Amino acid sequence: GQFYTPASIVKTLVAVLAPHHGKVYDPCCGSGGMFVQSEKFIEAHGGKLGDVSIYGQEANPTTWRLAAMNLAIRGIDFNLGREPGDTFTRNQHPDLRADFVLANPPFNISDWWHGSLEGDPRWHYGDPPQGNANTAWLQHMLHHLKPTGRAGIVLANGSMSSSQNNEGVIRAAMVDADVVEVMVALPGQLFFNTQIPACLWFLAKQKRRRGEVLFIDARKLGRMISRVQAELDDAAIARIADAVAAWRGEVESGATVTEYADVPGFCRSVPLAEIAQHGHVLTPGRYVGAEEVEDDDEAFADK
Repeated sequence: GQFYTPASIVKTLVAVLAPHHGKVYDPCCGSGGMFVQSEKFIEAHGGKLGDVSIYGQEANPTTWRLAAMNLAIRGIDFNLGREPGDTFTRNQHPDLRADFVLANPPFNISDWWHGSLEGDPRWHYGDPPQGNANTAWLQHMLHHLKPTGRAGIVLANGSMSSSQNNEGVIRAAMVDADVVEVMVALPGQLFFNTQIPACLWFLAKQKRRRGEVLFIDARKLGRMISRVQAELDDAAIARIADAVAAWRGEVESGATVTEYADVPGFCRSVPLAEIAQHGHVLTPGRYVGAEEVEDDDEAFADK
């Protein structure tokens, strides 16, 4: 459970990012599942293995070896750095600028800070709080994106609204710089090992639609596959990916959705000025017209 991002979340990231070619980077790659799904996506869309080059990093030595094995047995070329190491303090790919970043960093880590990170060039939008790495991950990934690149990141819901210790300031700076492209609220119970509700951030330095953020509320699209776990099925993933493609104006021929339109309770394109009026909170439920649900980072059992 520690190393595994549920397949339906990875499929959603990959479907929205559509990594057909170029460099794909995951700075906390676990056992390499994101990369495997990316290759499956490329093959499913008529591309071939090797159209993307894989760059990863992982701190846990055992998991790092697992990732190398996972990729090697599938014939996927990869560069996981010279050694396992902490992404913040021992960055294995300092000069990398990726076409796509796909990542599920550990949520809310509090012991990530090191004195050597003071004034790091990655903190372009503000110094991340030392007690929570969420905004550090977001900035690290933006730093490693090409100007034309796109990132998709799984984070805890608190990242969309928390304003503790500079988090709100960094989020506001990112929104105002127009690098936040799409925000997706996910259903609960998608993960094996945490009840913390999660969301997807999609970032781009050169957005197809400037001055707007697309909000998607997918909380009701989950389907229970066991008593304790839900997933997004292929129809739900397609609905999310189609909405984003239509919004970007990147619809492939034969697609079911061709023109983007706001759908109350599901998706809405929101100008940056309106987001500023909401204090730069990025929770989709605020904008798409769904009923407000009290939503924080507290696990249900603790509540």
